[in-house]
Amino acid sequence: MLNLLLASADHAAEAVGQAPEHSPLFWLGFNGFVLVMLVLDLFVFHRKAHEVKIREALLFSAFWIALAVIFGICMWFAPQIGVGEGFGPEKAKLYFLGYVIEKALSVDNLFVFVVLFTFFKIPSQHQHRLLFWGVFGALVLRAIFIVVGVTLMNSFTWLMYVFGVILILTGLKLGFGKESEPHPEKNIVIRIARKILPVSHHFEGSHFTTRIDGKFYFTPMFLVLLLVETTDVIFAVDSIPAVMGVAQEVVKDPVTGAVKRYTDSFIVYTSNVFAILGLRALYFALAGIMGMFRFLKPALAFILAFIGAKMLAADYLHTVMDKTTEITISLSVVFGTLTLAIILSLLIPPKPAPHGEVKKVEPGPDPEQDAAKAKRQGEAAKLVGADELPDKTPDQAEGAAK
Repeated sequence: MLNLLLASADHAAEAVGQAPEHSPLFWLGFNGFVLVMLVLDLFVFHRKAHEVKIREALLFSAFWIALAVIFGICMWFAPQIGVGEGFGPEKAKLYFLGYVIEKALSVDNLFVFVVLFTFFKIPSQHQHRLLFWGVFGALVLRAIFIVVGVTLMNSFTWLMYVFGVILILTGLKLGFGKESEPHPEKNIVIRIARKILPVSHHFEGSHFTTRIDGKFYFTPMFLVLLLVETTDVIFAVDSIPAVMGVAQEVVKDPVTGAVKRYTDSFIVYTSNVFAILGLRALYFALAGIMGMFRFLKPALAFILAFIGAKMLAADYLHTVMDKTTEITISLSVVFGTLTLAIILSLLIPPKPAPHGEVKKVEPGPDPEQDAAKAKRQGEAAKLVGADELPDKTPDQAEGAAK
């Protein structure tokens, strides 16, 4: 079903005479490969719940990045070995550009994951399973977003300018807007879910469902999963249009000879999937050091604004440069901006406190701090309908869960 939905975006492009579709076999083969990798990840590599150490996270992060690079290389040389005539160097460059953009924008997701897991005191040994199903749901939701978005853009080309303006405004907000932390306790989706779903009052280890007196219940962990999913949906609203903005081709209408642009749904989808698949490993590798990259956010703001401006100027760019040059410039700008942000973050330390003042902290308990902490934990437990949040040790109630 998913393959048919995704391939329909290619059919829509062909229907308006914009481009030949990619074979459904490519969609089927790619999604089959992704499904196999997900099964191996959950039932082989992480069969037993455990805390993911930095070394393991770095190895898996390198593994997912290597797979993404190998896929791009295969796309590059596919026509030379007699398969994938619709691919080649230009398509591969578009794929790599989309992958890097999506990977960079996903860093904001990691920050929110840290906030959520800290807010709900999710034990480290349960975080991987929670993120696994969060990523699985994100893949399905993003596939739907991509089908709808690409079909609309290929049918109504003026939407490209609308998305361009949205990306520029998002970039300005990210770069100059006041930074605020997420507040899980205000999430409307969770409040609605608690009213319509049967939810138990206790966490049951990493399980999302349980049975109490023979009746089926969702656990509070399932509501945390919903928070992860809604968080990704919010970020996808920015990231998917950004990738759609660069994964475009210029073709001539075979009937009228008019120049038209179309968005390649296969490029958008595959670049998104590979970026999201490596998100869990990247989280465990960078969760403790994300604060070091303080110039990454303004870099992402510039990239979003750059892509938005490029979408607005698409028709003009087509008259002054060929597609290869346009893609090369886009790759250079994105790679260069991210590299500069990382280097500056490592070389320029944060500013010290004003006047060098250091607040002296007296040893012993802090009643105000303890009261604030207890209040936050009470809000978190109340939000998901739990009597209390899980401990940092494995939940002893695990055996009672389904």
